[in-house]
Amino acid sequence: MAETLSLDFERNERQPLHEFTEKAYLNYSMYVILDRALPHIGDGLKPVQRRIIYAMSELGLKTGAKYKKSARTVGDVIGKYHPHGDSACYEAMVLMAQPFTYRYPLIDGQGNWGSMDDPKSFAAMRYTESRLTPYADSLLGELGQGTVDWLPNFDGTLNEPRLLPARLPNILLNGTTGIAVGMATDITPHNLREVTNACIRLLVSSNTTIDELCKYIKGPDFPTKAEIITPKSEIRAIYKTGHGSIKMRAVWEKDDGNIIITALPYQSSGGKILEQIANQMQAKKLPMLEDLRDESDHEDPVRLVLVPRSNRINLDELMSHLFATTDLECSYRVNLNMIGINGRPQVKDIKMVLREWLSYRTETVKRRLQFRLEKVLAQIHILQGLMIAYLSIDEVIAIIRQEENPKQVLMKRFKLSDLQAEAILELKLRKLAKLEEIRIKGELKALENERKTIDQILGSRQRLKTLIRKELEDDAKIFGNDRCSPLKEREEAKAINETDLIPTEPVTVILSDKGLVRAAKGHDIVPEELAYRPGDSFKSTACGRSNQNAVFLDSTGRCYALPAHLLPSARSLGEPVASRLNPPEGASFEGVMMGLPDSHYLLASDSGYGFIARLDDLITKNKSGKSIVSVPKGAKVLIPAAVNDMPSDQVAAVSSAGHFLVIRASELPVLPRGKGLKIINIPSAKLKAREEYVVAVTVIPAGSCLTVFAGQRKLVLKPKDIVAYTGERGRRGNLLPRGYRNVFRLKVTD
Repeated sequence: MAETLSLDFERNERQPLHEFTEKAYLNYSMYVILDRALPHIGDGLKPVQRRIIYAMSELGLKTGAKYKKSARTVGDVIGKYHPHGDSACYEAMVLMAQPFTYRYPLIDGQGNWGSMDDPKSFAAMRYTESRLTPYADSLLGELGQGTVDWLPNFDGTLNEPRLLPARLPNILLNGTTGIAVGMATDITPHNLREVTNACIRLLVSSNTTIDELCKYIKGPDFPTKAEIITPKSEIRAIYKTGHGSIKMRAVWEKDDGNIIITALPYQSSGGKILEQIANQMQAKKLPMLEDLRDESDHEDPVRLVLVPRSNRINLDELMSHLFATTDLECSYRVNLNMIGINGRPQVKDIKMVLREWLSYRTETVKRRLQFRLEKVLAQIHILQGLMIAYLSIDEVIAIIRQEENPKQVLMKRFKLSDLQAEAILELKLRKLAKLEEIRIKGELKALENERKTIDQILGSRQRLKTLIRKELEDDAKIFGNDRCSPLKEREEAKAINETDLIPTEPVTVILSDKGLVRAAKGHDIVPEELAYRPGDSFKSTACGRSNQNAVFLDSTGRCYALPAHLLPSARSLGEPVASRLNPPEGASFEGVMMGLPDSHYLLASDSGYGFIARLDDLITKNKSGKSIVSVPKGAKVLIPAAVNDMPSDQVAAVSSAGHFLVIRASELPVLPRGKGLKIINIPSAKLKAREEYVVAVTVIPAGSCLTVFAGQRKLVLKPKDIVAYTGERGRRGNLLPRGYRNVFRLKVTD
C-alpha cells in the first residue's frame, strides 16, 4: 500500500510553495481585473453587466416586449453565463435600471427599484419585473451581424459574445466604478451629445488636441441637476491625465425667507443630509437654523426646507457653511482605468479613450459590412442560378422529370454550383410564374447595387468614416438629451468658525483652590460669595465673553485653553479642570485668564521674576498645554493679573516678609514665553531657603485703590498711599506697617 502511494506521489508535479502561491495569486488577480472589476472600452460593460444584457435579449425582453420577473433573468444569467451569487447579479441589474444611478439606463424596471434617498431599498427580484430600454439597442442591435467574437460559456454548452457591438461610447456615457487587485476604476458619466460631437471631431481630424476636445466635452454629466463646481482648468487636467476629482454642489433657492434645496449631488441622500444638519443643531453649532423639513414627493423628488431663525441671517454664508460640513457638497474621484482594445488595463486620457473606441467601432462596422457583403454575394449567386433556370425552364423541368440524378445533370449542363442547383430543385411550382422572374431580376439588381455600395465603403477610408459619422449623428438624435448637471464657477465653501456660531454673552469664569472651574453669566458676580465644596475656596477669576477661550495657568508654568461656553454652570460647585486636560503630575492650577487675543497679562513666579504676555500667545489646542513661564526649581507661578493700559498701569509685588514694591508696567518686557525680569529683589539665600518669597503680584490701573489682605486684617491703600511704595524695578521695596506684613492676597478696588 505504501509503495503504491509512493508511486502515485512520484507521478504528481512537484513545485516550490512560493512559486505556486505567486502564480495562483497572479491568476486570481488577472481574473478579477479582466473578468470582474474593470469595464472594456468597446462596450463600456463589465462581464456581469454584459451577460445580463445579453441574457435579457435572448429572453426576448427588448423594448416593447412584455415585462418579465427579474428572477427569471437572474436565473438565466447565473445558470448559463455567470456562475456567481444571485444577490450580486441582481444588484448589478438594479444599478443599470436606476435613472438616478445610470445616466442612460439599460434596463426598464417595473416595481420597487430603490429610491434616490436609499438606492439599496429595492424589492427582491421575485417582486420586480424588467425589460431592456431603447438605449440598450445601441449595444445589441448589431449582435447577429458578424460583428463580435463568440466564446463558450463556463461549461461549454452555450456561446456568449466576448463584447457587445456598441454603436455609442458607452464607457463614457454611463461610466462605472470598480475595485480590482492593485487597481481601481472610477469613470464618471457624460452627456451623449457632447461625447458624440467629440467623436465626430476626432473622426474628421485625428490631430485634434485634448484642449479642442474639451470644447465639446465640457465635463461629466451626472443624472442629477446638482452643479459641477470644479474649475474648467481642473476638468481639463483630468482629461489630460486620466485621473483627478470632480466636485458637485446642491442647488438651492430662497423662498419666503426659507432655504429650498431642489437638487442634491450624485448618490447623496436627503435623509442623511438632514441628519447631518440636525446633529449640528443639537450640538448648538447652528443657532441660526430653527427647523428642517423634507417636503420631497413624486412631483418634487428633492425638496428640503431649511427655516432660519430670523430674516437677518445671511443665507449665503449659512449655505457656504453647510456645503463645507455636510454632503450638500461632495467630491468624486475620477480614474479613467479600463481594458483597452489590446486587452490590457490602462489609465487613459480622454483622447485615447475616444480614439480607441473609434478604432473598435470602425472594426465593428467593417465586420458588419463584410458579413452583409457575404450574405449579398451568396444571395446574388443563388439568384443568378435561378435566372439560368428561368431562361431554360422547359429543359430544367425535363431534366428533373427524366434524370435519376437531376442535381448533377443540372450542374453539368448549366455549369451551376451545388448551392444553385439545390435552390432550383427547391423551387415550388408557383414560383415558376412570369411575375416571379421579374421579381428576381429586380431583387438581383438591388443586391448588385448594394454590393457595389458596400465594396465602395470597404474600399474607401473616407466613405467608412462618413458612414460611422452618420450613424453617430442618428443615434445622438434618438438617444441624446440636454445636459443634466450644469457647470458653474462658485467660491470655495467655508465652514463658519465654531466661536462665531456661539452667542457672545458676558461670562465670568471662577477657579477655586482645589482646581474646580465654573462659568457664570454676566460680570456682576462676586466670586467670594459663591458656595464652594468643604475645604475649598475662591482662587482666581476672569471676565470675558462666551465665545472666547478660558486660559488656565498651572504651577509649573504651563498654559491650557478651554472654550468658555463648554465650562459647567456656576449653579454647580464646578468640575476639576484637570478632568478635561492633561497637566503634569502634581501640578495645581493657579489662575485663569480671558479676553481678546491682543489682551495682555502679567505672568510671574514667586522668585520675583515676571513678564507681560499677549493672551493669543498663551492659547493652545493641545490638552497637555504649552510651557510659558520658566519657573526656578522649588518655586511656583503666581496668579496672573490683567494689564489694561501699559503706559499708565502699575505692577505691585509683595514678599512673605512684608516688603512691598510698586513699579511701572512698562518696565517689564512683552514676551511669548520665558522667565522675565526681576520685579522685586529678594536675597538669594532667603529665596533658596524659602525664608522669603513673593506672595502675590497684581496690576493697579491708574486711579485705583489696592486692598492688602493680611491674616484677618486688611489695609486699603489709596493712590496717594501707593506713592510711598513706588520705586524702580528690581529694588527691595518698603516694609508694610506692622500687623500687615503677613500678606496672602492683593485686590484692586475702585
